[in-house]
Amino acid sequence: MKSKQIEEGLQFTPKFNAEGLIPAIAQDAETGQVLMVAWMNREALDYTIATGRGTYFSRSRKKLWKKGEESGHIQQVQQILVDCDQDCLILKVTVDAGQCHVGYQSCFYRALKPGSDKDLELIAEKTYDPEATYKK
Repeated sequence: MKSKQIEEGLQFTPKFNAEGLIPAIAQDAETGQVLMVAWMNREALDYTIATGRGTYFSRSRKKLWKKGEESGHIQQVQQILVDCDQDCLILKVTVDAGQCHVGYQSCFYRALKPGSDKDLELIAEKTYDPEATYKK
């Protein structure tokens, strides 16, 4: 049985999974476009709240990932939404061009082709050149 306090209360008590993570969806605050889905641990969430800058936990690098630290494409958080179970977040953010490391505004730049169960089609154009942005 769900706790009425979790579902309808006004206390922010995010529910992290067994790995200490919570999914976070970044959404353009102006257009509503979903930009990306990432994970936050408690430290990333606290840092995001304190600074207003989208910060996540990189599961592959096992460290905090301040969005834009390499690309310069930062996310200024305007609002944090929490779902009814408090186990998923939406960050409404303002951004400049290019939030995806592949060069698109959104990480969701492909769609399943109509009538197909395996073929994708591009639904967006690149907004920046990732090779010029991510010089190592």
